[in-house]
Parts: sequence; structure tokens; C-alpha cells
Amino acid sequence: MKTETFCYPHPHPAVTTDVVLFTILGQRLKILLIKRAGEPFAGSWALPGGFLEIDEDLDACAQRELQEETGIRDVYVEQLYTFGRPDRDPRERVISVVYYALVPAERLNPQPGSDATATGWFALEALPNLAFDHREVIAMAHRRLVAKLDYSTIAFHFLPETFTLGELQQVYETLRGEAVDKRNFRKWVLALSQIEATGELRRSGVHRPARVYRLNNREQVEILR
Repeated sequence: MKTETFCYPHPHPAVTTDVVLFTILGQRLKILLIKRAGEPFAGSWALPGGFLEIDEDLDACAQRELQEETGIRDVYVEQLYTFGRPDRDPRERVISVVYYALVPAERLNPQPGSDATATGWFALEALPNLAFDHREVIAMAHRRLVAKLDYSTIAFHFLPETFTLGELQQVYETLRGEAVDKRNFRKWVLALSQIEATGELRRSGVHRPARVYRLNNREQVEILR
């Protein structure tokens, strides 16, 4: 097979993909990180990711790197943003296409692999020192996630079969990282017509019994997209 070599007047930057994977654990929003085995930033925590192969699709690269470094597969990831500051990687000019996902923790069992020596879940407000510009990347991913909460039902994936409006509000506050107004939240949720009352009441502590709800159709709850 004949192989042709092409030369261009402009240097070619390298391309990587990185994945910001969110979940809720212990009523805290957490991000999956890997501990890097090699340089640069050996021993530092970072997002799972790596270099795009020459004949590889970007989406496929994100899925492959996530699986190779954490063992997680078959998770829907959405493209977030492209980071390309010239000095973001000390090795060479590297452009990173970042993806993100929001997945219930029970679907995940991360295990280190490839060039990762460990994996760990870290709370958004208590991140360790991160390699590259990954703190900036995570901040942007969280802003996008919060924006989606206003017009989607992605948070409903974290609900049990039955729940109170207070429990649902707790999920939203965890994802947003801030309190929301109780009256406005309940008005908004009920207007979605995604939940229905079961007719049951549930008591929590000394508070008045609260109505119990369930999803109309769990299969129609949106994934992150």
C-alpha cells in the first residue's frame, strides 16, 4: 500500500478529550477524578481523558479514554466546550474537547486503569490541586449543568420511586450548590406535569406530613443533553 506524506506550512496542535463526570453522593455534588501516573503532573489529580487517535471520532475518543482510565463505559456524555489556551499543557500545544455527564452513582464503579493510579470522587467545593486547567474546566461544566436544570428534568434521575417535594428540592439544591426559594420551586415543578401525587403522606421529624409523589413516566425523564 502506497503511503503519502504531506507537509504543511503550519504546525499541527495535538487534540485531546476530557470528561467531567458528575454524580450525587451523600447529598453532595461530586466529580470523578483520576490520579495521573505519568508526567506532566505525575501524582496529581485530573479529569479522565487523553489524546485523540488520528483516525478516531471525538465522541469515540471521550468514551474510550473514560473506559481506559476509570473502567466506566456506556455513559452518555455531551460535548461541553473546547479549551485551547496556548500554555495549557507544558508538553506541546494541546487543544482539548471537553465532555460532561450527570449519572446516578449506583450505575458507576470506577476502577483505575491505563495511565491512572487511582480514581476518586471529590466534592465540587473541596477539589484537590488539579493538573492543567481542569479546575477551570470543571467550573464551566458546573455552570452548564446548573443552566440545564431550569429547562430539563435531568435531576429526576436521582429520585427514588416515591418522594416528597422537599426531597426533590434537596436534589436541585445539591446540583446547584445553593438554596432555592421553596414556593417558586414547587410552583415550577408542579407546572412541569412530570410528577403525580400518590395520595400518601410522609412525616419527617417534627414537621407536618408531606405529600408523596412519583414520576408519571420514569422512562421519559431526560438524560443530560
